[in-house]
Amino acid sequence: MTMSSNHRLHDAVEALKSTRVRMTPQRHAILEFLYESSIHPTADDIYKALEGRFPNMSVATVYNNLRVFKEVGIVKELTYGDSSSRFDSVTTDHYHVICNDCGKIVDFHYPGLNEVESLAEHVTGFKVNGHRMEIHGTCPDCKGELAH
Repeated sequence: MTMSSNHRLHDAVEALKSTRVRMTPQRHAILEFLYESSIHPTADDIYKALEGRFPNMSVATVYNNLRVFKEVGIVKELTYGDSSSRFDSVTTDHYHVICNDCGKIVDFHYPGLNEVESLAEHVTGFKVNGHRMEIHGTCPDCKGELAH
């Protein structure tokens, strides 16, 4: 675990404690998996990764914990059309680059887009409360496969 993800995990655990959410071993393992993962896992990915350590854990347990984490604000749910939601432990503003072939999602930070909200408010008169941008393409791994 990198120093920054370790620090973010510690902050997330503290945020949960402050809301009186009990820290169970399963809950901690789910959180740790999310904070170590760069793949923006689905609930199913998390369940499969942890079922060996927690044979009594169900997919419902994973979903319930993700819902709690979302309510506390320590994970974001990413919904893309009909496919399963993915979960992101990076809750600061950032964008996603998504592979059309394998579905890999990579974080992309570009602070220059922050002014889009104020421009949209100015032009439309809306009270803007957020925006989302997705970039679609083919990841380096899939691009390599296409070349063969």
